Amino acid sequence: MALEVLSVGDVVTDAFIKLFDNRAHTYSNEFGKWIAMPFGSKVPFESAEVIEGVGNAANAAVCFARLGIHSGLVSNVGSDMYGRDIINALEKNRVDTRFVRINKGKISNYHYVLWYKEERTILIKHEEYNYQWPRFAVGDVPKWLYFSSISKNALEKYHDMVVDWLKDNPEVKLAFQPGTFQLEAGAEKLKALYARTEVLILNREEAVLVTGGDYKDVSGLIDALHKLGPKVVILTDGPAGAYASDGATKFSMPPYPDPAPPVERTGAGDAFASTLVAALIKGNTLEGALQWAPINSMSVVQQMGAQAGLLSEDKVEAFLKKAPKNYIAQQI
Repeated sequence: MALEVLSVGDVVTDAFIKLFDNRAHTYSNEFGKWIAMPFGSKVPFESAEVIEGVGNAANAAVCFARLGIHSGLVSNVGSDMYGRDIINALEKNRVDTRFVRINKGKISNYHYVLWYKEERTILIKHEEYNYQWPRFAVGDVPKWLYFSSISKNALEKYHDMVVDWLKDNPEVKLAFQPGTFQLEAGAEKLKALYARTEVLILNREEAVLVTGGDYKDVSGLIDALHKLGPKVVILTDGPAGAYASDGATKFSMPPYPDPAPPVERTGAGDAFASTLVAALIKGNTLEGALQWAPINSMSVVQQMGAQAGLLSEDKVEAFLKKAPKNYIAQQI
């Protein structure tokens, strides 16, 4: 059966290490906010838990599947135990893994998440795989591609493969949620990808990085992103909510009220982005999609990790029915 959406990006195992509140602290300076622990000593931690099959694209793939969309993943793992565990975890979440490539002699991506209070600092390392774009049998071409974070060494060649494939398949819609290295590469290097994008999702800080625009000028940031080519632009703004534009109308959307203080925030952005795309795949309007997305984001931060809190469509709708009257997208 043809996939409705195929997510593309690196997949990892996350090891969550929960720090005691009194064994670390945070501080701010002109370079940003930092976490500090005693140097050159043994630091006790509260707990540790390993979660397989995560990462921007994998989280999106699971979100789509949870919402009843036939979802697959293009990614790479090593020929090790962690790779097998990643594939098993994805399949348990009903994600099609036929395009997850096992790289002989390589190890799988394994990241460490320092969980302090409700925030997390992630120690990342993307292994260098031989990235290859898959071949599709007749009838297997997905309707949507959801492209997100990949390794730095795959930036040029792999992106060219994706762009060429999209040129050969003009009916496929592209949702682009740039990862760290894609953002660092700059819009000029990836201009062909931005130009082909149907839906672009960034947070407000990332929009400044891509466009060089003014953080305070949301409307200007959106306009600058549209000039790169995307038809729909989504800007997330943390606890302040989100903004969206279809090129003709701009909207602001408040967050869904938290039922309790967040447990930790891993995957909140992925949940928002993929849920919004899922709503569009299902035929929803942009305004309707904006109402879905914050609900899944709210649910995810109520549990540990990026996937445990992802909801089914029925549960999203149940939360929507209980939403306060001001929980609507407003034109700006």
